[in-house]
Amino acid sequence: MSLDRRITPVRADLADERLRGQVEAERFTTGTVKRVITTFSPLHRHPSREAPVDTQAIFGESVTVYDEHEGWAWVQLHEDGYVGYLPSEALGEAGAEPTHKVRAIRTFIYPGPNPKLPYQSYLTLNSKVSVTETEGDYARLATGGWVFAAHLSGLDAVEADYVAIAERFLHTPYLWGGKTSLGIDCSGLAQTALTAAGIKAPRDSDMQERELGTAVDVTPSLSGLQRGDLVFWKGHVGLMMDETNFIHATGHSMTVMIEPLAVAEQRIRLGSYGPISAIKRL
Repeated sequence: MSLDRRITPVRADLADERLRGQVEAERFTTGTVKRVITTFSPLHRHPSREAPVDTQAIFGESVTVYDEHEGWAWVQLHEDGYVGYLPSEALGEAGAEPTHKVRAIRTFIYPGPNPKLPYQSYLTLNSKVSVTETEGDYARLATGGWVFAAHLSGLDAVEADYVAIAERFLHTPYLWGGKTSLGIDCSGLAQTALTAAGIKAPRDSDMQERELGTAVDVTPSLSGLQRGDLVFWKGHVGLMMDETNFIHATGHSMTVMIEPLAVAEQRIRLGSYGPISAIKRL
């Protein structure tokens, strides 16, 4: 059977117990659930810091750990099913269940409920946290430290406009595999914005093209589009802001940028990505 290595936890020596009878492996395991305890961590294709980075796992995200060896954990992310290797130091026990998520593009963690204190760390959009108490404008986290409470929302809260979320990343540097305001790639931008709006989305652009929305006709004039439409090329995705302009994270400028779709389409079509492969409406 054909398996997508990106989302299938199988190696020659080990596989997820749920795959027994579907794949061959020397042994099977149910794994152990842990959580990401660093602001974010790159998910590598192989257990090496020099190996390609496919995506990032962010604070509070649950993962299933199938194997740990020499400082590396072979895991599957619960949010989108991606499989790869995280540094073991990025993971901790599952601990208290999250009660809130970060709604700000970035928020700082302070040692006390006072913004004048030197910050200890920070969290990014969609990070999941457990709040134990509030004091004034600040919320105390079960993992330690305090954050500005207005930067948090309940786990069930959703943003009304995912394009507005993407717009908050304008000028963020392009980073392959990135999912934060420090660096983000095209499909990471789409996935992060959709997640904030309560829309479950796969990680990579080909998965998003296949699984999200309903196809819209691609006309020569590129007319009839509307805010929120997802525009796909081979290996690339952007979000329409209106009938004319769209926002995307692009290696062309190495940033998140806004430009007319017609301008980008001509450049991309003449470049390595070719013509638009699909436009999807959610």
